[in-house]
Amino acid sequence: MWGLRTVILLSLLFISIKEVHSKKPDKKEKPDWAKKDIRDYTDADLERLYDQWEEDDEPLEPDELPEHLRPAPKIDISNIAGSKPEDLLKMSKKGKTLMAFVTVSGNPSEQETEQITGLWQTSLMNSHINVDRYPIGGSRVIFMFKEGSQAWEAKDFLIDQERCELVTIESKEYFGKHSSKKNKKKEEL
Repeated sequence: MWGLRTVILLSLLFISIKEVHSKKPDKKEKPDWAKKDIRDYTDADLERLYDQWEEDDEPLEPDELPEHLRPAPKIDISNIAGSKPEDLLKMSKKGKTLMAFVTVSGNPSEQETEQITGLWQTSLMNSHINVDRYPIGGSRVIFMFKEGSQAWEAKDFLIDQERCELVTIESKEYFGKHSSKKNKKKEEL
């Protein structure tokens, strides 16, 4: 069958193939940061290692990306021609976080402000407007909308409330229907 010479040659061939494939890579080929002990890695080294792991992963869906990396929403210019400027703002803030500053009228205590704005937050949540509330002063709170386009819908609700003095969105002030400042501005004009 097989001669001794054939068996020896095949054995040498298998041994040489095994040596070539099982050889450890030289440490000279690795970058300096990879030669360190894992316990000595800095934050930058760990970030590089993480980037290497992520290289072969599939890209994330747009809604899974951080907000600053998400693609901008597509705006249809044909729908804008006859609409209000607020509609353009709504479209541009779709899918982005937006803050609205709300002032309670009168001279409320912090507890009273908490109670009033808590009721407003609950009413907005019941209307399927997701909002977080952060007190920032005696009579002021921040309403944070994860879906920025909902801020104007919330603004319409808030300015109808009896104790709402002022709502500020994107540096534009909207006075409440019962606001004392609104009446003063009309008198000044």
